Order: sequence, then C-alpha cells, then structure tokens
Amino acid sequence: MSNYNPYPAYKDSGVEWLGRVPEHWTIGPYKATIQIENGSDYKEVEADDGYPVIGSGGPFAFSSSRMYEGESVLLGRKGTIDKPLYVNGAFWAVDTMYWSIIKPGAHGRFAYYIATTIPFDMYSTNTALPSMTKSVLGSHIVAFPRFEEQQAIATRLDRETARIDALVEKKVRFIELLREKILSSVGKAFECEESRWIRLQHICDVMSRPTEQEEEKSYVRLGLYNRGRGIFKKEEADAEDMGDSDFFWVECGDLILSGQFAWEGSVALAGAEHDACVVSHRYPIIRGRSGEVLTEYLLAFFLSHYGDFLLNDCSRGSAG
Repeated sequence: MSNYNPYPAYKDSGVEWLGRVPEHWTIGPYKATIQIENGSDYKEVEADDGYPVIGSGGPFAFSSSRMYEGESVLLGRKGTIDKPLYVNGAFWAVDTMYWSIIKPGAHGRFAYYIATTIPFDMYSTNTALPSMTKSVLGSHIVAFPRFEEQQAIATRLDRETARIDALVEKKVRFIELLREKILSSVGKAFECEESRWIRLQHICDVMSRPTEQEEEKSYVRLGLYNRGRGIFKKEEADAEDMGDSDFFWVECGDLILSGQFAWEGSVALAGAEHDACVVSHRYPIIRGRSGEVLTEYLLAFFLSHYGDFLLNDCSRGSAG
C-alpha cells in the first residue's frame, strides 16, 4: 500500500463511524486488501488424510486436493458468518465459506484483524440461516496504512491476543480446579454423620414472580447452558415477540433449573447481572429456606455426581 490514497472518494463518504483515522492511512473497500473467492463442496475430494477441510469452526475433515496454498482470510457465507479465520498453508474451504487471496501490499494477519471488526449482524440477510455476499463483504469500508505499519500492528495484536489467550486458559483451569474443590466438599458432606437426608420441598421455596407484559416495554430472557456452565442472555424482545409462554422475574441469588434439560446439568445461580431479566415457565426458580440450606449449596449439590443422578432419575420424557 503506497502513501497516496487510491480511494479519495471514501475520505468524504460519511465514514465517521471509523473514528479518528491517521491522515496517511487509506480509507477504502475491504476488497482493496483481499480478493474474495467461493468455497466448494468437499464430498468428492474427501479422504482419510491429506489437506484440511475448513468450515466456520475450523478444520474438521481431510481432502485429497487443495483449493489454495498460502495466507488466506476465511469468511462465513452461510450459517456462522461472524467468525473469520486466518489460514497459512494448503487447505480446502467448504461451500458455506469464502476464502481469499491476500493482495500485494496487504499483510495477511492485518487483513484478518480487519475482518474481526466487520459488523456482520448489520450486513447479514434477515433469514433463519444468516448469509453474506462477496459484494457486501468486499464493499465494507475499512482503513489501512502502508505494509510496514500493517505488519507492526498485526505483530502487536498477535502478541497481545496470545497473552490474553494464555490468561484465559489459566482462568479456565482455575475454575475447573475450584469446581473440583466444591464438588469434593459436597462429597464429604454426604459422608458426614451429622448430615440429614430430607426432601427438597421441605428446605426450599419455589419462587414465582409472574410478569405482566406491557406493550411498549422490552424484556431480556435468560437461558441455561448445560453441564453447569452458567446462564446466557437472549436478545431483548418486546411483549409482541415473547410468544405464548408465561414469564417470571429473576433476582440475584435465584437457583434456576431447566424444566426440560436439567438432566443435562442445566442448572445455574443467577447473579446481579441477571436482576430484572425473565425466564419462561419452563425454568423453575427455587431458593433455599433461611436457616435450612444455602441456595449456593443446592447448586453445588446438583452439580455433583449424585445430584446429576437425581436430576436424571426425576426427569421424564424421551427428549427433555
């Protein structure tokens, strides 16, 4: 990329959302950095070994032929469209992906980092299966400096993301060890002579806080990950989009169970960030009774092997 701007029209095209861009940087379409190509079905070239076949989640099969060899930014075409990938080597890209050729003067890793900033939700088709077109991706306006500066920025980002990845890995391991410690403590409670076995209904209360949905108000619904991995928030919805289900308010400290998938370990404790969110009637909410049992202990109990057995034993139905 030279110092002059080959796309002068973009300087005055209303791209304030880019923020402050250095004067010597170029503002232009994303296709100035990469040439976007279509992926292809791999069934006829599938093999037991060979070149990696890459989808939105990364390599998942092998191909007897390669589609391309070298640096490339892969972009989702259908389905998962917001997870760009960087590849350097020989590969085959599936037909739900785009792959690319890095253009002269563009740095491959920098082009990848640009892709991670694309507002895919804004561009995707509003259908059950989100999709992107080459034209839309290629026309997305980006800012980029000359090659040497791209390289320096990419190197810095590589170093920082590697450091963050290492910290995340350590944090995940810490959480795993903490979980083992908690479950071990629950296991010791089972063996304690002073422990009592009592029906759940005698030591907890079912919390029922029904909502009265208002037309001009929006609501944040909650869902549960399986295997005790916590709570996630769904997209905000207004009363019209809430469906026919009954909904109930959630408060910090609630223990939420999935009425359909508790047997998969879909049990979680609500935090402060879940206050004023809602769950449907398919998610029973309970709390331990004061002086009887801590709600936090109930969570730990249900995450133990014995608690998991009870949830499975009490579940009914062929699917959930």
